[in-house]
Amino acid sequence: MLPPAVRGWLAPLELFEGTLTGAIAVLIGLCIVAGLANWLAKKLVIHPVERVIDRTPLRNEANDVRALVTHLANIVPAVIILQGVTVFAALPDTLVVVVRALAMAWIVLTIARALGDLLDLANDAYELKPEAASRPIKGYVQIGKILIYAAAALLIVAILIGQSPLILLSGLGAAAAVLMLVFRDTILSLVASVQLRSNDMIRVGDWIEMPQLNADGDVIDIALHTVKVQNFDKTVTSIPTAKLITESFRNWRHMREWGGRRIMRALPIDQTSAGFLTRAQWEELRRFAILRPYMAEKEAELEAWNAEHAGEEDEEGLHAVNRRRPTNLGTFRAYIAAYLKAHPRVADRGTLLVRQLDPTEKGLPLQVYCFTTTTDWGEYEAIQADIFDHLLAILPRFGLRLYQQPGGGDLAQGFAMLAARDAGPAPSSALPAAD
Repeated sequence: MLPPAVRGWLAPLELFEGTLTGAIAVLIGLCIVAGLANWLAKKLVIHPVERVIDRTPLRNEANDVRALVTHLANIVPAVIILQGVTVFAALPDTLVVVVRALAMAWIVLTIARALGDLLDLANDAYELKPEAASRPIKGYVQIGKILIYAAAALLIVAILIGQSPLILLSGLGAAAAVLMLVFRDTILSLVASVQLRSNDMIRVGDWIEMPQLNADGDVIDIALHTVKVQNFDKTVTSIPTAKLITESFRNWRHMREWGGRRIMRALPIDQTSAGFLTRAQWEELRRFAILRPYMAEKEAELEAWNAEHAGEEDEEGLHAVNRRRPTNLGTFRAYIAAYLKAHPRVADRGTLLVRQLDPTEKGLPLQVYCFTTTTDWGEYEAIQADIFDHLLAILPRFGLRLYQQPGGGDLAQGFAMLAARDAGPAPSSALPAAD
């Protein structure tokens, strides 16, 4: 039953009872009273709640709180209409049943939306915690909202057709196959979300790389159906959650946690420039301070070998066939290793090596493999560039050349030299006259 105050507001509508005009007037009056009650409820509730929320950590989520209170306030007009249609006997019974069913359906829908807002608010509160980035609950919140709206839809249909919800539930068994087909993606996404979280495969803020889906950037959102990745070009790629289980992807989180990033780049050396160092060249390289420990160790090794395998001697000492001599390529490798160990921005942990790869028609790749002391992209590129700037500049001091495919300038210079050689010396008449 309606409160006495509301019944007093509706008393003038009793004058229209018994006519079609009266029925319409009653409905219009109920709608006006319901609208005023809705406005008054929001006025009395929303603003005080907003002031309270501003004093809590959820002040940035005031919109979610306002939506929750608004949906709860929307129950008030539905209750007024639900109870008000029973006050006037002039309304047809069929109209009363229809209006009450619509009002009850509206109440169920409003409560469902309020519960959905409450779940969103719980997710917002959880995201304020430090562990939220590693174990988000947004997927579970979306599952909860799906269940709430599914139950609300079932109740609304039951109210509108005037049947018990249990009857509708009994009929769902026959439609289970259809429901499985309709919610196939949701079920797959739910299973994938559980696996991703239980195995800690991905977190918000992780840098992941998935070339087959054009994803290369930071994870900004993990939802039930999709994972959003903001690429480095500021575009956003949405990856189906199930794809992260069925297909491979690279997660760079552990690289950031380790604190260093790998450098793996090769210098293509012209193989024809590799050779033995003469005594003068060896002594010239002794000017490099970081090479002196290597050179002392190498000299002792070579002297021991040559003393053991002396064999036949010539005027320069040991015969060239039996004698071991240092090479410019091996000395350059030792220089690179010593330079990397002395570099302040190269990590002293992790693998550090300089190795030769298989020779190809494009030279002998001399690969540098080490780790920097930072994971910042800009700093990493600057360190890598600084290292190879130095190596490219110091390379000729070891009598080595960098392999590079000939370009147009190289071909033009070669043709000019051939033309000059074929032309021979210029005739004496073509020489300029002496002053």
